[in-house]
Amino acid sequence: MSQIALPLSSAAGAARIVTGPSLEPVLAALQACADWPFRTALLIGPPRSGKSLLARWFEASGMGDAVDDADQLDENVLFHRWNRAQGEGRALLLVSGRAPGQWRIALPDLASRIGAALPIAIATPDDALLRGLIEDHALRRGLVLGEGVLAWLLPRIERSHAATEALVETIDRLSLERKAPVTISLVRDALAERVHGAGGGEFQPRLL
Repeated sequence: MSQIALPLSSAAGAARIVTGPSLEPVLAALQACADWPFRTALLIGPPRSGKSLLARWFEASGMGDAVDDADQLDENVLFHRWNRAQGEGRALLLVSGRAPGQWRIALPDLASRIGAALPIAIATPDDALLRGLIEDHALRRGLVLGEGVLAWLLPRIERSHAATEALVETIDRLSLERKAPVTISLVRDALAERVHGAGGGEFQPRLL
């Protein structure tokens, strides 16, 4: 499992970013902030994809400033942040779960500046990243997933950051409820529950 350690900590321990080939273009784009148009970029990604962690890493690494949930910020405040970054000659990373075209921006000047920002999109997890996410979420919960379980699970799990986290949570709960280790049978039940039970069809496994 490949990770980037952040110079940050929390009650849950040191913050870290799980990496993989699908995330490498994002990391490369963040590190090339000197080349951004007007030194501004927009980091876009689905829920639980690590946008906020990447923004914290960007700031902590001294590469520039970051604004999380930028599309939820008051437009005048966001415009001020953009102007301040320009005045100080600092890179500005805006973070959002929505592409710029989905924002409803009333200030024309702000809209033009957001439209000129470099879009950096977090892609669907590749196999290596997906495996790393499963292992990381399991590690945080003290779950032991054997190689056989991982090999069985990987081609069946939805390729989604949020769905991966939700599935590991379900596996952990079933393991605790049954007072049983994590086996393929238990993981199969967790997958079925995510498809037909409380998950409301959120999961769409590729194989059963």
